[in-house]
Amino acid sequence: MLLRTSVRGILVLSLWALLGLPYAAGAAAPEQQITAAGDQPSTQGPSEYFTGNVRIDPVWPADAGITASGGLVTFEPGARSAWHTHPAGQRLLITSGVGRVQEWGKPVQIVRPGDVVWCPPGVKHWHGAAPGTAMTHLAVTGVRDGQNVTWMEEVTDAQYEAK
Repeated sequence: MLLRTSVRGILVLSLWALLGLPYAAGAAAPEQQITAAGDQPSTQGPSEYFTGNVRIDPVWPADAGITASGGLVTFEPGARSAWHTHPAGQRLLITSGVGRVQEWGKPVQIVRPGDVVWCPPGVKHWHGAAPGTAMTHLAVTGVRDGQNVTWMEEVTDAQYEAK
């Protein structure tokens, strides 16, 4: 029994170390948590950061367990974010519709369900829906020094419509 307990403890400590999570000797292992769908209210994307109708559905906040937040963002046709950067980067998983993404100084790219976009730390970019189709993505955004985004100027119609 002692051997089994020791092996279990080593496995728990190894898993925590692999995940980069803190573990205090003698502390109880954390328990799984479930946040029920609909427990967190949707919000409208603020007009100072978005053009058009955008809905943000928070999925999880950054916390001590993971230093990245998750959110489902739905852009109605033609809607888009302003130019922005992320100090710790961001991944976008396109879940429905057709979207557009652009890195500063590069051409607009089309994204579809299943596509994953990596926005490296500090890279200026925007994302949104195609002109005739809504788009939803899961945004997983890293946090550094308590900050996850730096907002910049609006994306002009000319920038949005560029090929």
